[in-house]
Amino acid sequence: MTRAKRQIQDKLKLIDIAIELLDARIPISSRNPMVDDILQGKPRLIILNKADLADPVTTQQWMDYFQHEGFSVISVDSSSGTRVNEIPGKAKEILHEKIAKQIAKGMNPRAVRGLIVGIPNVGKSTLINRLAGRNIAATGDKPGVTKGQQWIKAGTDLELLDTPGILWPKFEDQQAGYRLAVTGAIKEQILNVDDIAYFATKELVQRYWPTLSERYGLESQPSDIEDNEQIVAVMEEIGRRRGCLMGGGLVDLEKASGIILRDLRAGKLGRITLEAPYDDMPLREK
Repeated sequence: MTRAKRQIQDKLKLIDIAIELLDARIPISSRNPMVDDILQGKPRLIILNKADLADPVTTQQWMDYFQHEGFSVISVDSSSGTRVNEIPGKAKEILHEKIAKQIAKGMNPRAVRGLIVGIPNVGKSTLINRLAGRNIAATGDKPGVTKGQQWIKAGTDLELLDTPGILWPKFEDQQAGYRLAVTGAIKEQILNVDDIAYFATKELVQRYWPTLSERYGLESQPSDIEDNEQIVAVMEEIGRRRGCLMGGGLVDLEKASGIILRDLRAGKLGRITLEAPYDDMPLREK
């Protein structure tokens, strides 16, 4: 974290705009609270990535929220390329005053220089490859793929600086930590996989019970989501229906947990968002 912060700040004088990439399923939990300090007031475009996996109704609520807070924001799916081509124009729109002044002075505006920032596994490299039209940035389905910095041309209007994902050194919000683990932004070794799946199951029972019950053939919805035994019973039923059995008919909860998490991350449970605007969000600088 310290090295990544230093690397970014060393390049700030070369940057016109910061492009902050968030996971549309967990926009606040995937937003490093130290980024505001790192970027030192640079103009910013917020991108809600992986919108194809997120609940579209809640994504629109997040769009409205960020716009109300004074941010420019766009939702995209970097994997398929949906709306990615709108990013260069959006960046130029944010910088229109600066560009207009350059033109007024008789200058030929160069390509906008953007800094891509975001936590690990939020899709930075996939987005850059889409913008560049070729596989130039390393990608992967686990955190920690990008190791250094590199400038990448994204057409004629935008140049991007990729950076390693930056996670904050200490999670003060346990709920945010679990949301990050559920979506794969932090390594499962940090938290027990059963605990991560328990958190995910509880959220799914509360927010998306019809989808969950249809996927796994569940019948009885828990009457109290704060009752640990009821949530564990749901996980065990999923395990039984997916053949995660041990001797004596006991459910292998670790295998069941893996199935729940893989299905959620792959979108097999539908479009899921794990936090909604105004739940318990700290405000950020614009």
